[in-house]
Parts: sequence; C-alpha cells; structure tokens
Amino acid sequence: MDQRAEVREFLMTRRARISPADVGLPAGTNRRVAGLRRAEVAMLADVSVEYYAKIERGDIAGASAAVLESLARALNLDETERRHLHHLARAADGIPASGRVRRRASAQQPTRQGLQRTLDAITGGPAFVRDRRQNLVATNALGTAFYSPVIGSGGRVPNLARFQFLDPASREFYPDWDLFAAMCVGIMRAEAGRDPHDRELQDLVGELTTRSETFSRLWSAHDVRTHGAGTKRFHHPVVGELSLTYEELTIAADDGRTLLVYTAEPGSPSADRLQILASWGAETGARSAVHDGSVAHD
Repeated sequence: MDQRAEVREFLMTRRARISPADVGLPAGTNRRVAGLRRAEVAMLADVSVEYYAKIERGDIAGASAAVLESLARALNLDETERRHLHHLARAADGIPASGRVRRRASAQQPTRQGLQRTLDAITGGPAFVRDRRQNLVATNALGTAFYSPVIGSGGRVPNLARFQFLDPASREFYPDWDLFAAMCVGIMRAEAGRDPHDRELQDLVGELTTRSETFSRLWSAHDVRTHGAGTKRFHHPVVGELSLTYEELTIAADDGRTLLVYTAEPGSPSADRLQILASWGAETGARSAVHDGSVAHD
C-alpha cells in the first residue's frame, strides 16, 4: 500500500464529512470543498496551514503525539479513528503499531492445543478465532456447525471477507448484509493501518477490490472500526433466524488473532435453535480441523 496515499485519503475523507456548523464556524459563501477547508482544520488544530497541508499530503512522519491528538479533536475522530491516525503516523516513522517487531502468523499455522481446548470448553455458543486477515483459523464444535456456509468443503482456509463479498450465500446468511459489509471493511482498514507491510492482507485487499465493486467502494471510504461487542442477526440454512450477542477478546499469546464468542438470550428462540444446531453438527460430523486448513471455503 502507498503509505502517503493512505494518510492523505484518510485525512481528506475525515475533513470532507465535517461541515463548518459542526465545529461552530460560519459556512460563508462560494465554498469549493466538501466539508472543512484545510485552513479551518489547521486553525482548529492550532497548527500552521502549511504544516497541516504537508501532513495531509501524506508527509506525516515525525508528527508528535500532541499534534496527532490536536488533529483528532479538530476532525472529530472517534476512538478507533484516533488510533488509526496514530498507527499511520507510527508506520510512517517505521515503528510497528505494537511498539515491537510484529510476527505475522500464517493462517496455515496450527492452532495451539491449549487454545483449541479453550475453544472446545465453550459449549453454550459458537466460538471461533479470527486473524487480522479475516481468516477463520479455529472453531469450537458449535462454531463449525454455525459457520458451515463459510467453511464449505475443500479449498483454501475459510475467509470471512471472501465469503462476505464473493459468495452469494452471504446475502442469505447475513440478513443485515450492508451492515456486515461495512463492518468487515472497517475492521480490515484498521488492521491495514496497524501493519501496512502485511503482504497477505494487501493481497486480499487487492483481490477483493478487483472482484467486488462494493468492497472497492467501501475500501475507498477509509472508514475504520473495531469489533468489540454487540448483537447480530443471522439466517442459518439449517435452523433459520438467529439473534446473537457477541464478545471479542484479544489473544495475547497470538499476535493479530482474536477470539469471538456468540451467545443467545437464555430461553429465547435463538437459544433453542442453537441447541438444534449443536445436535445437527454432532449428527453430521460437522466438527473438522479448520485450524490446519483441511476444511475450507473458497
């Protein structure tokens, strides 16, 4: 990825979405730009117009934390966007976002036995491990049954982004498809900012950009987000509608990998359907070694 272009386009898209009224400035007349002018951002951030123009051209190397915080406030960045700006600046300085050299785990790397046992111990809901490239690298038994449309049969390691944008089945699996698509791209954008030299992630972005107009449009918006927690709706081909809450947990021992667990409200129709799905998975032998790539979705 062109790091200077990443900085430039991120700042320009953030500037374009803010109206003068949003920050207490008069709109004036004959405005030729969407959102704020560069001079207005510079004034709000208390930096010179020349210096802000230099940063927005992509020359962010050497920018202090204080300057970055001032820009974040001027552009009304949320917490995820603020972190993304800092990651872009650290990458320009040649410093990994974590402050140490990143060890990029491959999707084909076997899942640690302790982690797999932890997943297997979770029986009340689908649980899975995802890497920064949206690869589905490990699941518990219910997670394998739940993600059977994504895992498919044979081929490469199952990838949530490829399923989202390249498989028509995702439109049925995700009733709120547009929301899921924006979330997926926003998470990938944030990961790209953390590690802009991740070749596998760059290759995935290139593939999806050329094969999906929707992905290309969302990627060019430069929106970033984190997963965290919330509620999602699914339509599983075996049990139908599911409304599940989710929690995302960082796996400290495996850089770039996260654990996500879905649960249903006790006594709800979704909880009953998860039990049916668990039985279906056991009966059909849906449990498979996702982590070693032997079962995958293309």
